[in-house]
Amino acid sequence: MTAHLVILPIIIPLLGGLLMLLPPFAGPEKYQYRRVAAACLILAQLICSIVLMLSVITTGPTLYAVGDWQPPFGIILYADLLSVMLVVLAGFLGLGVTIYSFSGIDRDGKYFHPLIQFQLLGIYGAFLTNDLFNLFVFFEVLLIASYTLLMHGEGKQKTAANMHYVILNLIGSSLFLFVLGTLYGITGTLNIPDMAVKVAQLSPSNQLIAQAGGSLLLVVFGLKSAMLPLHFWLPRTYAAASAPVAALFAIMTKVGVYCIFRVYTVVFGEEAGALANMIQPWIWPLAILTLVLGTIGALASTNLRILIGNLVLVSVGTLLIAFALRTPEATAAGLFYLIHSTLITGALFLIADMLGQQRGKALDYFVIARKIKQQALLGILFVIAAMTVAGLPPFSGFLGKLVILQSATNTDERLWVWSIILLSSLATIIALSRAGTTLFWRYTKSNQASQAHDISKWKIGGAIVLLGASPVLSLFGASIVEYTNNAAAQLHDVPQLIELMNLKGDAQ
Repeated sequence: MTAHLVILPIIIPLLGGLLMLLPPFAGPEKYQYRRVAAACLILAQLICSIVLMLSVITTGPTLYAVGDWQPPFGIILYADLLSVMLVVLAGFLGLGVTIYSFSGIDRDGKYFHPLIQFQLLGIYGAFLTNDLFNLFVFFEVLLIASYTLLMHGEGKQKTAANMHYVILNLIGSSLFLFVLGTLYGITGTLNIPDMAVKVAQLSPSNQLIAQAGGSLLLVVFGLKSAMLPLHFWLPRTYAAASAPVAALFAIMTKVGVYCIFRVYTVVFGEEAGALANMIQPWIWPLAILTLVLGTIGALASTNLRILIGNLVLVSVGTLLIAFALRTPEATAAGLFYLIHSTLITGALFLIADMLGQQRGKALDYFVIARKIKQQALLGILFVIAAMTVAGLPPFSGFLGKLVILQSATNTDERLWVWSIILLSSLATIIALSRAGTTLFWRYTKSNQASQAHDISKWKIGGAIVLLGASPVLSLFGASIVEYTNNAAAQLHDVPQLIELMNLKGDAQ
């Protein structure tokens, strides 16, 4: 069983999602069965992911050849410190989302829990695959599930947002296929480490084709990660989704960011010869502008969900800045920030939904409404989340931004990175202060609390699971930073990956 640990995070949601489509789980009245199954599945995935992480920490990176078809021809899964960290992160986020949905949101559609499983299947696969074509396949799995999850519930806003989301991603998928054909045509492989070897050996004429393919691939990953100028779909799409779906979508952009880190460090990184660091001239301005526009969007937001969507853009820009620094130290800092930003934005989407539930027709818009019924509880959750995402001590956001600032050692880099990130943090504090003031302190003259029902304990539990990760990240910050340092060192050690592929030709 140990030899097959790598594939278990993919097999469990695949089989579990399929089984929940069949009796006795099918049917609107069988929601309790689906809840039990969903809870067991997400716990099983999380446990397997943690065991896989411990295995990788102990024995090192693992290659898994599905069906014993050896690299570079077979379907190869690759578990290193980076990929298993992100798999555990996705599983933990899925746990919080699943708990939150038990409040009754999952009853709006009988396929909610199977679709969540298929979404997680695509996310896990994207993190674990070592092949660009299989990356495309897992992209499509998670996207198809997300198309339906975005429509979960009712409302014209969901339909309009989903239409834009589907069209853009279909264009991105078509472009992805075109890029794969181009790169395969000149390298003869889509296996990531094998392509890294072939790219470094290309003739000058083929280098131009590879550069064009690599540039188009950045467009594909830029669309997935919502990098400027492909960011405009994200805030309203995430705002239109139901709360647990939006929270799970918090890791969707990180899949795109992960692909940028993986592909442009291994294939087009330091070992790529004439194509080494080919996107470096582009990534700096795109990263800074993504961060700036996300910050401006947060200041201009009309409701809390759109504000959080723009904060997702801020996190993407910050991560791209860490990538642009192109050092293992900056990558490690970015990985810590990735964990923090994913969990805290996911928690904020859940908090925004609970606030909207108690404000009646005003929802989470920044307008005067009746006093929130459970003001103390929601106020505490909101303040903790706001301080965390703004980067105030002692929460994880402060540590995440601090390690990124420290990773900028060059004088020019330090000037840009420090000024942009600190100004963005200040603007985030202003935006969240305005939001909190309006939502909690500005209410109608009647001063009567809303007559809304008390918030479900499932909702509170789901939000606390994600929000509680922030103090844990701070408390064990030294150990987690050490882990991300090791993960970044593995990612940047391309010769070791190539050697591992050759030595593990007889992988399971």
